[in-house]
Amino acid sequence: MAALGLEIAVPHPVVIAATDEAELVPVPIPADWIIEGTPQVRSKRLATTPDGAGAAIVWACSAGRFHWHYPVDEFLHVMSGEVFVTDEKGDRRRLGPGDMAFFPAGGHSIWHVPHEVKKLAICRQHMPALFAFAVRAWNKFVALLYGPAEQGGQLDGEAAGSAEPQRAAAV
Repeated sequence: MAALGLEIAVPHPVVIAATDEAELVPVPIPADWIIEGTPQVRSKRLATTPDGAGAAIVWACSAGRFHWHYPVDEFLHVMSGEVFVTDEKGDRRRLGPGDMAFFPAGGHSIWHVPHEVKKLAICRQHMPALFAFAVRAWNKFVALLYGPAEQGGQLDGEAAGSAEPQRAAAV
């Protein structure tokens, strides 16, 4: 768009945070979710999108086994430690440093943290299908006016949405 002489105004500042240095605060797990142990969660919201629909959160948990319910879509990247996640089908997966996972809103899993785990979570409010369609239509309209946005390919080498999902091996 800059080639057309059009600049995009950025009304909100860029947020840069040192995830390892974030001062985490206690956030209790609901007692009826705990299966075993006394897992202690600490977290810190690092950034929120201007529309309030998305957030980046550093989250850490001590040893324990518990249910986890996802009220929002959550992408996570394990920074340290490990967790064994059992999904709704009973498949158990190990996630360790460098692993990522996606948990859709409305889902449920059982987490078993042997020692401690620390993750960076990118959470966003689930968007109903009608609104998602409207956003895609808007993006196509804008692309017709100004040229295609540099989504997907620039960051991941793939056209947006073209990558096949990969599953971690069961343990």
